[in-house]
Order: sequence, then structure tokens, then C-alpha cells
Amino acid sequence: MGNAQEKPPGGGGGAKGAHHGGPAGGKPQNHKAPEKGLSNGSPQDNNSPAGRKEEQASPAVDTSYLDAPAGALPPHLARLKNEGNHLFKHGQFGEALGKYTQAIEGCAEAGVDSPDDLCILYSNRAACYLKDGNSADCIQDCTKALELQPYSLKPLLRRAMAYESLERYRKAYVDYKTVLQMDTGIQAAHDSVHRITKMLIEEDGPEWREKLPEIPAVPLSVQQQHREKPASIEQAQARAARAAQVDARKEEARFSLLKQEGNGLVKKGLFQEALQKYSECLALKPDDCALYTNRAICYLKLLNYEEAKQDCDSAIRLDPTNKKAFYRRALAFKGLQDYLSASSDLQEVLQLDPNVGEAEQELEEVTSLLRQSLMENAAKG
Repeated sequence: MGNAQEKPPGGGGGAKGAHHGGPAGGKPQNHKAPEKGLSNGSPQDNNSPAGRKEEQASPAVDTSYLDAPAGALPPHLARLKNEGNHLFKHGQFGEALGKYTQAIEGCAEAGVDSPDDLCILYSNRAACYLKDGNSADCIQDCTKALELQPYSLKPLLRRAMAYESLERYRKAYVDYKTVLQMDTGIQAAHDSVHRITKMLIEEDGPEWREKLPEIPAVPLSVQQQHREKPASIEQAQARAARAAQVDARKEEARFSLLKQEGNGLVKKGLFQEALQKYSECLALKPDDCALYTNRAICYLKLLNYEEAKQDCDSAIRLDPTNKKAFYRRALAFKGLQDYLSASSDLQEVLQLDPNVGEAEQELEEVTSLLRQSLMENAAKG
């Protein structure tokens, strides 16, 4: 929608009049006569069988959520807030904005003095502005919310996002860092701080921190209060996602280290030790084809041909065109004196890549061994 945000419903006097059930300004309005066949604007088909069926088929809409209590707000204002929340959850941000505006104006008219509730209303309306791309009004509402409740988490985070969208990176950085003093589990704030830091270093060089506005120190009592609050579903999900990312990075780093160590041990001829490293890697990533072919080398060098064959079988199941797996399985078959199977695998290698010289040499040797074995078996017979 951009910064040219349309006036929300309820923002002017007409909406107020409508809210109280009368026309704007109290002036009488000329109502259009009902059309023929209509009663109060509704089709007169209730006496027909079709009309009765339609009435019976219409499911009742549950609006009980509208009457839920909302802080210290009077019932009619709580209803507006609840309706705004419902509309927001269903992606109707412009309509939700109108309800929050009516509730804010209603608080002023009713003399409601509840900083907590007003802070939430301004913060919720700011979320609507942010969704509609109206960052300037979002910042204005977040600032009002923070005047009512300093160090309130959601207005700070929304204002930071709005500043960032307007490329006011220093102000965004300060708000994000303030948020993280209260809740270190907000991944969006971590990601934005990292991104903005890189941009500010590129823009301002090593002295970038000196050009930042002062980052307020959140009082320890406020930090403690936020930590003791039960996490919302969204916060719990964000924290779980962040913890999962941290665990995944640790696991990936451990995997890479083990694989490097295994490769290094193979180069040194320490095949038993390398085999153990590859086995640890496979416990972390059982679908990594290269690990099976790497471990197969170790088994071949240790003359464990059956285990080498099994690892090559696993690699081929994962990648049916893996030349290394076919070649090393051929060597395992050769060690097991299954020369026919070895010959078949070597032919498969040469079909996949005719330029593998080692496969040609092995095929000649295996063919010779196969012929010799057949002759020996014939002589025994």
C-alpha cells in the first residue's frame, strides 16, 4: 500500500456516528426505498421451500471471541480490539487497522486511562501499518506505545523493522539491540543485527560504532520481568528454531572435522583409524554416498572384502551411477574370488566412463583369473 495509507474506517467523525448507531453529524439521511420483492433489503423468499432450506443450511458463525475480556477495556472497546485481532490473523490488515483506530479513539472518548491497553492497541495498529508497507505511521504508533510502556518488546521490534525498511539503519540497529537485551531468542533481531552491521561497516568503516545513537541500557528489573514471562507460541517456536539451527551448525562442523580427519588418516596409511572416523560421520549423515566409498577403501586395505562390498552396495543404492562404488565393489568381489561379479562391475565402470584406465587393467586381470578358475573347476570335475 506504501506510505499513502488510506484513512482507516473509524478514523473520522462519520465512523464514530456509525459506531453509535446514528448517521454522521445527526442529520437525517434519505434512504432509498426497498426494491420490489425486498423487505428491509432482503429477498422475500423465506416462505418458499428453497428459502427455508437455505436458512437451515447456513451454519451459525461463532462470534464468541468478540466478547472475550481485553485488559481493562470496557466491553464495547474490547469487542473492537478482539475484532481487529481476528481480522489481522486472517490477513485483513486494512480492516483490522480500522478496528484498532476506533478502539483508540473510543478510549479517548470514554476517558479510559490504561497505559497497558493503549500500548497494545497502538502496537497492534503499528503491525497493520507495517504489513501494509506504511513504515512512517508504524514508527509513529510504536513510539506512542513505547511512551506509554517503555521497553515493551513488540513495539520496539516493529519499530526496528520499520526503520530498517526505510534504510534508517542506525536507529534500527539500536532498537534491535535493545530488543535482544530483553529476549535473546528472537532470531529475526539477531539476523537483522548481523545484516545491518555488515552494511554499516561497509558504509562507515572501522569507526561505525561511533556514529550510532546511544543504545539504552534496559534495567535489570525489566530484563528479569521479560525472562519470567511465559513465552508465547511464536516465541517458543522461534527459540526452538534457533536452538535447532545452532545444533545443526555444531553437527555440521563436527561432521566436517571428522571427515577431514578420516581423509588425512587414509593419506597416512592409517586405515583402521580412518575407518572409525568415517563410521562416526555416517552416524551423523547416513545418506552420504562418498562416506561409504571412502570407508570401502579402508576395508579393502584391511582385506575386509565383505564389509567393503556392503559399503559399495549402500553407495550404489544412493547413487546408481557411482563409478567409484562399482570399481571398489569389483575389487571386493575380486578379493572374495567372485571373478564373474567383479568382471560385471568393471564393465559397468567402463560403460559409465570408457577412460578409466585402472578399470581396463583390472578387467584384463579379472578375466584371466576367471578363465583360470573355470579351467581349474573343469579339471576337478
